[in-house]
Amino acid sequence: MDGLDDMALTAAVFLPMVGALAMMLTPREHESDHKVIALLTTLATLAVGVYILFRFDYGRADVMQFDVNASWIEVINSRYILGVDGISLPLLVLSMLICVLVVVYSWNHFPEPHNPKAFLILILVLETGMNGTFVAQDLILFFVFFEVVLLPMYFMIGVWGGEARQYAAIKFFLFTLFGSALMILSFLALFFQGGQTFAIAELAAVASDNIPRSTQVLIFGGLFMGFAIKVPMFPFHTWLPDAHTQAPTQGSVILAAILLKLGTYGFVRIAIPILPEAAMAWAPWIGGLAVVGIIYGALGCLAQSDMKRLIAFSSVAHMGYVMLGIATLTDFGLNAAVFGMVAHGLITGMLFFVAGSVKDRFHTLELSRLGGLLIKSPRMGWILGFCAMASLGLPGLAGFWGEFPAILAAYNPAEGLSEELFRGYMVVAAVGTVLAAGYLLWMFQRTAFGTPSEEFAETEIAGMHWPEYVAWTPMLILIVVLGIFPNLLFGLTTDAVGSALAALGGGN
Repeated sequence: MDGLDDMALTAAVFLPMVGALAMMLTPREHESDHKVIALLTTLATLAVGVYILFRFDYGRADVMQFDVNASWIEVINSRYILGVDGISLPLLVLSMLICVLVVVYSWNHFPEPHNPKAFLILILVLETGMNGTFVAQDLILFFVFFEVVLLPMYFMIGVWGGEARQYAAIKFFLFTLFGSALMILSFLALFFQGGQTFAIAELAAVASDNIPRSTQVLIFGGLFMGFAIKVPMFPFHTWLPDAHTQAPTQGSVILAAILLKLGTYGFVRIAIPILPEAAMAWAPWIGGLAVVGIIYGALGCLAQSDMKRLIAFSSVAHMGYVMLGIATLTDFGLNAAVFGMVAHGLITGMLFFVAGSVKDRFHTLELSRLGGLLIKSPRMGWILGFCAMASLGLPGLAGFWGEFPAILAAYNPAEGLSEELFRGYMVVAAVGTVLAAGYLLWMFQRTAFGTPSEEFAETEIAGMHWPEYVAWTPMLILIVVLGIFPNLLFGLTTDAVGSALAALGGGN
């Protein structure tokens, strides 16, 4: 079995590329063949993920498993190092699952211009980049995968998006590219200052001793820009509402469920373990921007008239809770952050799925024109209500365990951080949960309650189709299961989080 274990992560990363190559060799007219190849490829990749779940040693979740360490670019001492631990495993499996469900949903939901071949190839290339980012243990390898997702998403928005798609695509591209330029500079600084290596584990062991504190703070600043733009944190969030609003449904789901997590994962995997002293210096600022983002995102939601744009602004607020958990630099806070990443991926991904299906039927997402969804399409209306409840943090659903522990963690931040300051952040974040209830219930009321507007009163609205049932059911089940049994995830992440915080003394 060891041979299979050695190949597992490489297969998890590159199987989608094999599927993409097969689709490139298949004529464009064979539409059904493209659908089948894409589905089988994503299912095979998910099967590798399930194999990893079964073979993973949960008693040693704090160490890298299924690790691969091979020669790659010798001239710069960059190696092909892959590994998975308790932090990256849930995000890797989430990425695999979301890609399967997006392909299933696409079965009869291809956006215009109609080109399933190109559209599905982009999804598979995105999967390679996302999976690779979560398992890469070398900074250059991480950077390559981190950037691989940029072009497919640029084309997905720019070709298949809404009316302002080109503006949104260019804004997304430029923002992310700017952050990446600063990030690669920081990686180079770590290489030269931290012992001429790009291996994350080696840097975490030596960098904090070799690099002066003032230099650490500067390098952390570059990493912060690269990751914060991807999250996106306030005030670097302005590309997100445009990208989400203009992207096709599948693009919005992948963006919300997985791509935003690449930034928060970068903080947990790279920035904090390698530069612990700088993390302590930056933590109050990160926490401050996080709570500003929570309130700003919530107020932004209340000002929206478009359903997708409202959900996009809610992501700014929800990722604020994840970043607040990270800023506490405690076991409790980072556990909450990883749970928040997974919960947000499932819940907001579902909200974008529902928004896409609403648009398919009503051809608009203007809240003033919608209404009566519970009359026109009752099942979709109830699913929207369920997702709104999960998103506002209702106990018993996954969203609660992403937000509540992050707020609680701010009460008792890591030693060396100001308790008064973080307790102030805690109060502000708690107010954000009230605002979240306000904007989500307002959206649900405007969309689903009442009678349909005159415009759609006589229109026959189709019920849910089988791809929607198949794509949505696993996500809805996971939202409930993780809400009722949060230890399924906390039990996996706890030891790995403690290991990530070891340089800080293990957190609180």
